[in-house]
Amino acid sequence: MADTILGRLAGGPLDARIIPLEATDLDAVDDELVLPWEQGQLIYRRSGGAENVGPHDGPTTVPYRFDSAI
Repeated sequence: MADTILGRLAGGPLDARIIPLEATDLDAVDDELVLPWEQGQLIYRRSGGAENVGPHDGPTTVPYRFDSAI
């Protein structure tokens, strides 16, 4: 697996954005992301399995779907 793990966001204000995750392996990837946004926060929840997990697939990506804004 590549060293870089990325989150692929779907829905909400950050739709189609790719962000780096602070995890160094898939066991450390959070099921929920709370991201700052304007005067509040956005919540994205993990929505599937990791993709590109092979050694030559490029960066590993984990899908997240917009849940709510607080």
